[in-house]
Amino acid sequence: MTANPEQFPASEQDRHQKLELNKLQKRLRRDVGQAISDFSMIEAGDKVMCCLSGGKDSYAMLDILLNLQKSAPVAFELIAVNLDQKQPGFPEEILPEYLNALGIEYHIIEKDTYSIVKEKVPEGKTTCGLCSRLRRGILYNFAEEHGVTKIALGHHRDDLLETLFLNMFYGGKMKTMPPVLHSDDGRNTVIRPLAYAREKDIARYAALRDFPIIPCNLCGSQENLQRQVIKEMFQGWDKQHPGRLETMFRAICNVEPSHLADPNLYDFREGKRLGGKRQAVQTAEPDVDYGRLDVLNL
Repeated sequence: MTANPEQFPASEQDRHQKLELNKLQKRLRRDVGQAISDFSMIEAGDKVMCCLSGGKDSYAMLDILLNLQKSAPVAFELIAVNLDQKQPGFPEEILPEYLNALGIEYHIIEKDTYSIVKEKVPEGKTTCGLCSRLRRGILYNFAEEHGVTKIALGHHRDDLLETLFLNMFYGGKMKTMPPVLHSDDGRNTVIRPLAYAREKDIARYAALRDFPIIPCNLCGSQENLQRQVIKEMFQGWDKQHPGRLETMFRAICNVEPSHLADPNLYDFREGKRLGGKRQAVQTAEPDVDYGRLDVLNL
């Protein structure tokens, strides 16, 4: 039976927490370092923009990248960027105080996307889609204007799996968020250094590091979001079938086109893989033109 650290005196609890923090940091360093290596995420001379939301994932990403930067075999630059979306009650002093203490270059972008989302999305409907596209467009434009070569987002392994299932269940597509994404226009490259990291490890690490978490209040209490349903399903699987999520993630890293049913990826007549680009599929919700965000008064 594993001992509960809370059963020990305060000094012993501190020792256990330090050991746990050290173990988690090593694990996350290994996960991030392996992802960077496997997908060639960061190269010599890169200027990496860490998008910091104030949530546990982006805090952990920045923390681990700063740690790895000290011993990385190549030199690269890190800057932190936060988008202040003007949500009512947003504690705008928290991130500047935290980043000033780190001594890292940072930028706070102030754009009132909150009002736009509230205006455009009917009451009771999911706000995440429009909010994320507006946020992404603003960050993409900022990156190009400031010579950023890589945009680092805090999506972790569980996010990738959840997106896979969301696309299968609701979109009819077999796709997820890739560890590295090159925009079609060549303007930006997005990387996800936490692609191999488990959410539960990140959550515990954030708690032990006592990051000043800022909750996202824009979504309110949208408990029935499709992503939340998938997340709860995964949590149940993780408890009842340990190792299932790990196996599922290995599967998306080990795809065999000849054993699926997509003729765009595999020529079933000739029996060979194809490298052609898929034709774009029209969606019900068109993408925002990132170059024309001025039309939304941003």
